Amino acid sequence: MTYHAITPFRRPMDAVRIHRHATLMQPAPGESVSKWAILRDLVTGREAFGVSDRDLTVLQALISFYPGNDLDDPARLIVYPSNATICERLNGMACSTMRRHLARLVEAGLILRNDSPNGKRYMRRSAFGEQRFGFDLSPLSQRAGEIRAAAQRARDTAAMIADLRGDISLMRRDVIGLLDLAETQGGALPRSGQYRDLVAFAARTLRRRLGVAELSALRSEFAAVLQDIQAGIPGCQTDDPSIKNDQNEQHHQRSDKEDSESECIEEKGVCSPRSGQPESLTLAGLMSACSDIAQFSSHDINDWPSLIHAAEQVRPLMGIEPSVWSRAKQEMGVASAAAALAAILQRFSQIRSPGAYLQALASRAEAGQFSIEGMIAALARRTGPEFTAVNC
Repeated sequence: MTYHAITPFRRPMDAVRIHRHATLMQPAPGESVSKWAILRDLVTGREAFGVSDRDLTVLQALISFYPGNDLDDPARLIVYPSNATICERLNGMACSTMRRHLARLVEAGLILRNDSPNGKRYMRRSAFGEQRFGFDLSPLSQRAGEIRAAAQRARDTAAMIADLRGDISLMRRDVIGLLDLAETQGGALPRSGQYRDLVAFAARTLRRRLGVAELSALRSEFAAVLQDIQAGIPGCQTDDPSIKNDQNEQHHQRSDKEDSESECIEEKGVCSPRSGQPESLTLAGLMSACSDIAQFSSHDINDWPSLIHAAEQVRPLMGIEPSVWSRAKQEMGVASAAAALAAILQRFSQIRSPGAYLQALASRAEAGQFSIEGMIAALARRTGPEFTAVNC
């Protein structure tokens, strides 16, 4: 017999605690949750919960008091170590510091206090069973799905940031090399001083921790500079759409690998109408094959307008220029362009230049050689259990 108190011992009561108590009373998820696996996911996605690495160090000590690896025993999810025991397991952390981190964990809803009548932590046995008072770890299993989703979003964002930083480093090198080439061919370009200042500024800026938006803006600036430099050097002009029409891409032409990737997930066919939703593609089928876009959307995607809104939000984070996005919408239709962007995001780590890639798809749509239905169907087949290769 166990009663979970709603009110804390000698602490203020608020509506948030009532909500968390109601959540705790819901049935536990049927899946088995590894305490160490969920802790690792929580470390990765900790920013979404507003907790620090030190807070999670205290949580690690708390869950070490739970016997076993899986959080599957409701009777033992309340642990009751003393403050001194917790601090000892934290290698002598000051008690006041430990209590401060515990308060943050409670505030974030990652643990709950199940206080005894006198505020002490202990276990009481009787003929009716055990009753425990202490820290309740139930939220870790109750919120396992939320924690995993936050961790995956953090990993995806980190991958985007790594790609953007790598592109900027390469573009900085190209700017320096092309400016040196221009000088050897007969003199510096009119704005070469400004371009070299941008290279120096980027070198300093990249030492800081930048987000996706800042890096995307810097990458776009370098792409515009590279286009300008190439236009001023005889023999350097290129018809590559990734430079001519997409200022967000580097000056190099798309590789044969990217062309093969395009063929992998795209099937030629009759282009869908340039207005309205795709003819035979359902939103459920799209979201099943391209679920990543939902992680970056600020709202639920439950109809085509909400998908289009999500695509408008994600497009800058992928480094796709407005001009490329406008052309894709014009040639494919707004809904089909949003679906194509969701497919590109699904394979973001395997596509070197998302802007050039979307540009190529728009060109195929203009020629009547692109089918969004075929593209999503091919992607769904290749991301099924039978598809394991990174490249087609």
